[in-house]
Amino acid sequence: MALFTTLYSGSSGNCALIRHENKYLLVDMGKSCRITLTGLRKLGLAIADCEGILITHEHSDHVSGLDTFLKHYNVPVYGCAETLEMLASRGTLPPAIEAIAVDGRTEEIGSFVVTSFPTSHDVPCCGYRIRTPDQRTMAIATDLGVLTPVVQQNLAGCDLVALEANYDRFSLQGGPYPYYLKVRIASDRGHLDNRACAAELLELIQDGCKKFALCHLSQTNNTPELALTTIYNVLLAAGIQPGRDVLIQAQSRNEISPYIEF
Repeated sequence: MALFTTLYSGSSGNCALIRHENKYLLVDMGKSCRITLTGLRKLGLAIADCEGILITHEHSDHVSGLDTFLKHYNVPVYGCAETLEMLASRGTLPPAIEAIAVDGRTEEIGSFVVTSFPTSHDVPCCGYRIRTPDQRTMAIATDLGVLTPVVQQNLAGCDLVALEANYDRFSLQGGPYPYYLKVRIASDRGHLDNRACAAELLELIQDGCKKFALCHLSQTNNTPELALTTIYNVLLAAGIQPGRDVLIQAQSRNEISPYIEF
């Protein structure tokens, strides 16, 4: 049985988990080591069964708990070369930790097969397509300002897609952020808004994917209700009934979200 969840997901920190039986992968660790370990204990998972940590990029909401974790646990870390070099230069990656660059490559990580793909962000950043031992496939892509052809290619044909729904356009435009930050977020190297997420989900549903997790929601410029409403309206207009035809789950900011089996 293949399972996906997030220990926490949002602009304040991100950590996703892909599980098959008791073996699992983590994607990012953007809150403290303590919070992450508490989440793993609640799920009944041992550190010894973590087969790798996939890092999307260097921003603190994706790596802030990593340095403390790696001081205590020897788990291999994967990411694009520039990200790993930056983390090593900061001392986040101790020399004893196995750090493996996977720029655009497919890698066997324990019992999982993982392919990385670049995403459009303001630092080197990647998403991951993951195949489990029972031949189920999921992909995760957050922190991307635009859905490039390579991203769409890697999302296609999956049993589950975890995709960013970071902000609502009107909430961002009328919100408290300074102008330069609004421009950065809305740019092609920023984040994905609810409408762009909805359009991609519609395409993926038409290609056969039925399960989705909405990730990395902004605390200031979005809410789970707003993201889901925007997406539901797009799907309903196309004759697709959320809850009956497809499963769409907005991931929790500060808590473990319910498992999605895929």
